[in-house]
Amino acid sequence: MLDPGQNDELPPIPGKRYFTIGEVSGLCEVKPHVLRYWEQEFPQLSPVKRRGNRRYYQRQDVIIIRQIRGLLYEQGFTIGGARQQLEGDDAKLDQTRYRLLIKQMISELEDVLRVLKA
Repeated sequence: MLDPGQNDELPPIPGKRYFTIGEVSGLCEVKPHVLRYWEQEFPQLSPVKRRGNRRYYQRQDVIIIRQIRGLLYEQGFTIGGARQQLEGDDAKLDQTRYRLLIKQMISELEDVLRVLKA
């Protein structure tokens, strides 16, 4: 499992529609078995299941997973506390999602700018 004190930034989310559990694991720095467990504990997480029960996560799922990871690993919430935090305050949840999306957009725009300058 990850060190809760690790403050490294997570990699940017690529502009894809669907992500496999392995890709989400790398993007969120959480092991696949943890993601499967979180699906049982957090009703907000519901990846699409296709062919042979394979999970496909959408961008919104990745953002929620990053938020759950932050609550558990960085802010020290328990599973129950993180669940209540996510369910209880939709305004804060939306605000956090928007911050993550804006941060992601800035990162992607900086990448485009670097390519254009090269």
